[in-house]
Amino acid sequence: MRLYYALDLHDDPELIAEYERWHRAENIWPEVVASIRAAGILDLEIFRAGNRLVMVLDVPEDYSVEAKATADAADPRMQAWEALMWRFQRALPFAKPGEKWLPMTRLFSLRESPLVRDA
Repeated sequence: MRLYYALDLHDDPELIAEYERWHRAENIWPEVVASIRAAGILDLEIFRAGNRLVMVLDVPEDYSVEAKATADAADPRMQAWEALMWRFQRALPFAKPGEKWLPMTRLFSLRESPLVRDA
């Protein structure tokens, strides 16, 4: 199963460059990677266009967003990472208070299009 989330960065080239530095393989905290793996996430990618981020997660069918959030809330190192990242991130304009990464809704799938299936 694939999940998509969106979030913005502050529209500041220096902050964006620093955010990108933190996400290089050599700079990611090992505890962050361990937390992602422990939650059962198979793959995670983050893409950027301007100051908009899109995060893509490949997860098993039994993946629990709630369980991951609960585990992260109880982990001081993950809380420290989230606080550090929040220096660069900003909520989407329509996010509710306290919301960060917002789930995205798929609008179209070429693979599931009847025009493709019938071709």
